[in-house]
Amino acid sequence: MERRHTLGIGTAPTPAQLAEISAVLLPPEDGGPDPIRLAYLLVSYLSQTPPLVQTATKLAIASLGIFSRILYRKPLGDLSSEQRSQLFQRLDRHPATAQALQGIKALILLSNGADTYKDEILHAAKNSKLSRPDPELNIDRSTEVPSRLAADAVIVGSGAGGAVAALRLAQKGMNVLVIEEGRRFSVEEFRTQHPLKRFAALYRAAGTTVALGSPPIALPLGRGVGGTTLVNSGTCYRTPERVLERWLKEERLEIADPSKIKSHFEDVEQMLQVAPVPDSIMGANGKVAIEGARRLGLSAGPLLRNAPGCQGTCQCAIGCPTNSKAGVHLSVLPSACLLGARIVSEARVERILVKDDRAVGIVARRPDGSEIRIEAPIVVAAAGSIETPALLRRSGLGKHPKIGKNLTLHPAFAVIGVFDNEVYPWRGVLQSAAIDAYHERGILMEATSAPPGMTSAILPGWGGELVGQIEMMKNTGMLGAMIADRPSGTVLGKSNPIITYRLHKDDASRIFSAIVECARILAAAGARQFILPIAGTEPQDNIDAVRESVQRADIRRLHLAAFHPVGTVAAGGIEQRHPVDEKGKLRGVHGVWVCDGSSLPGCPTVNPQVTIMALSSAIASAIEA
Repeated sequence: MERRHTLGIGTAPTPAQLAEISAVLLPPEDGGPDPIRLAYLLVSYLSQTPPLVQTATKLAIASLGIFSRILYRKPLGDLSSEQRSQLFQRLDRHPATAQALQGIKALILLSNGADTYKDEILHAAKNSKLSRPDPELNIDRSTEVPSRLAADAVIVGSGAGGAVAALRLAQKGMNVLVIEEGRRFSVEEFRTQHPLKRFAALYRAAGTTVALGSPPIALPLGRGVGGTTLVNSGTCYRTPERVLERWLKEERLEIADPSKIKSHFEDVEQMLQVAPVPDSIMGANGKVAIEGARRLGLSAGPLLRNAPGCQGTCQCAIGCPTNSKAGVHLSVLPSACLLGARIVSEARVERILVKDDRAVGIVARRPDGSEIRIEAPIVVAAAGSIETPALLRRSGLGKHPKIGKNLTLHPAFAVIGVFDNEVYPWRGVLQSAAIDAYHERGILMEATSAPPGMTSAILPGWGGELVGQIEMMKNTGMLGAMIADRPSGTVLGKSNPIITYRLHKDDASRIFSAIVECARILAAAGARQFILPIAGTEPQDNIDAVRESVQRADIRRLHLAAFHPVGTVAAGGIEQRHPVDEKGKLRGVHGVWVCDGSSLPGCPTVNPQVTIMALSSAIASAIEA
């Protein structure tokens, strides 16, 4: 179980430090929030992050104070508006200090945005119709189960891959036990709780996971019963056939054969009730993207999603308040439980037990550190692309040289277009429309937003300028793009995985190209100004200026996030390259299977939920007792 940490002396910034930096970035005299209130909101949020995040935040704030005293012989809070601007401009010239500044800014803007719009978010949540109640599940908290259990199969993780594996094995009549590190969330929490509290609870490390590199890439990972399907956009696309053919031919992945996996895709889509986004709930943000694309002669249309009954509250990323999005906790796990599968929540699996090269069960720990031992001859690792390699290492099963390697992230960014008219990008579906004209080049564009205020973290500037940027967000449209990347990352460690990622120069080139294309589409839809995902770049007023900004941009200044890590325990038929064989079984041990994104041999080029579920279905369907 991941520990929660409190703010200790010397570990995290004090309320006074947080209030000072908040007042500098968002001055109350220019219309910014009450810095004291914001400081205590930040204290509460930071208390749920790892100590390393707390310490890094404190050091970054302290460094700003040091620079202020060196350059102006004054505390940061005593600087004039002009001096603050000069200081930040100087710090923003160097990637190292710029990254520290951007990190602090992101935390403050996330917290401020969530708090500023909490009433609108909660009003939309409480006043929308509930599509379905929380389902009955055979679920117990780890504190409620004996310390010794037995099953035919134990599944580590309840996300997209683990849930489908549980269903397929239960359909075979097996006694299935699913172990989940996170807890179960109720729809009532999503309808009533402060959005920042929801964000902190639903994500591992309160959403502060980062792939270390230059630039660093934000990598929020869901944690709870249902895994990342609790917080993803609900976008559902099959893996393109050309990708499956490549996996079959080059990786010798038998289960990727398009003719064989087709039925699994069909089953998954039926379980999830996949359908296009209705025009009635799409929102202006999606319509802007489609209109701009069509004016340029580009193929575009509504996204496919798993959200029957969606009412466009734009809260997918902090838990759907209507139970419309068919996360696996609503769509797959209930079916598995009807067949006898059981779930134990709030238990972290420490290791897979092996005897004579054969799996015999797992050991997990409750939040208080006490042990649960589960005997089972079949173990399915489905903890995700970051946690599964660490689990295998803790278990002495991480000897294959490629475990933890081969990580792809599907790095993403958004370009913001400023319009004369109000768009309100957060009123409608969070991800609503797709532009696939560049997909053959590995670029997938999607009209995207976030809950109100929670996208402001990428806005440029500081002080009164930044306050003004936040106030004009209602007049913006957002178009995101994801890049089908080369394997460029690694997951290190056993207990607390460290993620490193070095953006390949060709992928960086496609990112820069996609930034320009996103701006062109927004311009065609009527945008008059463009905010680019490049730190230190001023808003640009035309496409020529956008191109010039991109041409002189430093890769280290890109604002990137990623939501689709895959490939760290890749499956395939080449023993030296693939820790998992062509049927999904971990090499070197009997009875251990891998059914999550880590087993994908590369980026699927689309949002991966359906791919993970279909491959998991194919793998688990072939497992015999």
